[in-house]
Amino acid sequence: MVPFSILDLSPVPEGGTIRQSLEGSARMAQKAEEFGYNRFWLAEHHGMPGIASAATAVVISHVGAATKRIRIGSGGIMLPNHSPLVIAEQFGTLEALFPGRVDLGLGRAPGTDMRTTQALRRNLDAGAQSFPNDVVELQQLLGAPIDNQAILAVPGMNSNVPIWLLGSSLYSAQLAAMLGLPYAFASHFAPDSLLDAIDIYRSRFKPSAVLDKPYVMVGVMGSVAATDEEAQYHFTSAQQQFVNLRRNVRGQFPRPVEDMESFWSPMEKLTVEHTLRYAVVGSQKTAEAKLTDFLAETEADEVIISMPIHDIEARLKSVELFAGLRNFLRAAA
Repeated sequence: MVPFSILDLSPVPEGGTIRQSLEGSARMAQKAEEFGYNRFWLAEHHGMPGIASAATAVVISHVGAATKRIRIGSGGIMLPNHSPLVIAEQFGTLEALFPGRVDLGLGRAPGTDMRTTQALRRNLDAGAQSFPNDVVELQQLLGAPIDNQAILAVPGMNSNVPIWLLGSSLYSAQLAAMLGLPYAFASHFAPDSLLDAIDIYRSRFKPSAVLDKPYVMVGVMGSVAATDEEAQYHFTSAQQQFVNLRRNVRGQFPRPVEDMESFWSPMEKLTVEHTLRYAVVGSQKTAEAKLTDFLAETEADEVIISMPIHDIEARLKSVELFAGLRNFLRAAA
């Protein structure tokens, strides 16, 4: 049975507050734990009024304190924005607080616009170019210190927090294969290179001290409700958000609308539907068919689901209904 996990961005709903958003993330993590999800990850984004997970390690601690068993972590930390030492200290602290539950997913994208990236990184070129070395440095800082090691992460050293590489292109697939790390592909918003990236990762994978064979997680957007119509209605919030992103309109996470045709242009519709073509939207029956096809195509080891739904109660219901798909899939197998 393929494990299900959740990727959350602590969406700040139109008309809501950041505090409500963070409370919603904690409730969602509790619901995910109740229904047997494997992980609850949060993503680093900056300068976006509709996303409250910029201080990612802090929000991970918040959901960790609200739960007891589910794995918690990042999907991901954008490593070029940070010193590896700072991330090692943050996640070493998380591991001390929530032993055996913490994952560190790493990406190399900025997670924001270029001006905010410059404010975060100061040196834009160095961040991207040093990503492989920074990953290796972070592995060392989280592992056992070597003789005469000059820099120690405290907390951090000997914590051995599991590191994942995340990607939306072929670059991280090659690096994850070379380092023998688990790999997560962002097919929920960047579907085009999915199958090529998985093939490269699996074919070039080199066993390591942490992983003896490839392990692939794939991402989907999701909205499951009692009917196809209700699920699609809730998913219009995500569709609007993607249009707004392309229009460079910054705002809180939009309320759903009855009719998208009056909101987007034909070209915007084409672009967004292509971007979200792996989205699992509908009743349980419809979602089951979509997810079964997706898993057959990718042969993924795990699925991580982002549920961009404006209303927190509808989001929690989607978490519950999505969990029920595992029974459908198991019965089908």
